[in-house]
Amino acid sequence: MESEQNSKNNEESLESLNQLKINLSEQTKINQVYVSIILRYKDYIEEKERISVAELPRFVIPKNTRIQQKVEEFKSNFENYVYEKDFYYASLIAYDFVKNKISEINLPIEFWFYPNEILEFLIGDIIDKNILLCSLLIALGNPSAKVFTVINNSKQDIFTYYEFNGRVYKMDIKDEVLSFESKEKMLQTVLINNETTAYEFNNHVYNDIN
Repeated sequence: MESEQNSKNNEESLESLNQLKINLSEQTKINQVYVSIILRYKDYIEEKERISVAELPRFVIPKNTRIQQKVEEFKSNFENYVYEKDFYYASLIAYDFVKNKISEINLPIEFWFYPNEILEFLIGDIIDKNILLCSLLIALGNPSAKVFTVINNSKQDIFTYYEFNGRVYKMDIKDEVLSFESKEKMLQTVLINNETTAYEFNNHVYNDIN
């Protein structure tokens, strides 16, 4: 009887595995159809998604419910979160989350994600990730956080920075976190010249640097 039961269980497991393979195959086909549809209307989608850089502040949404929920998760690492004492360490938690938990992707079309959507899908390009980080830092209590973008020819460098306790912290998702005495000292590490396009923004301001 035990042998028969084991044989039955094996057959059921094999059947479940085969059904899973069928489901995955069907899902793959469906995904391919979605991609084909998206690419067919690529120009239309990108036309609707096209924005000016001056519109970027609307993507920084620190008061969004999902952003606030994530910030509460960060704050739970502290016995009693106090901005003046704990913000720097909380900012490192936010930085680590965005750097290591959000997969960086480049979609075949130009499409903007809001930070709450990035948290839902856990994906985004480098701009999306910095906008998310900026939103989280502001939600943690620091309104000075901004996304900084520098474009030299076809090369684009993006990072997020904030001011805290008399210092400026540069958070580079592709590199590391650095501390400076002032914003001027930080900008000395960034290549800005007459041919450079540079700007910064958060939920309240947009500034051209040149």
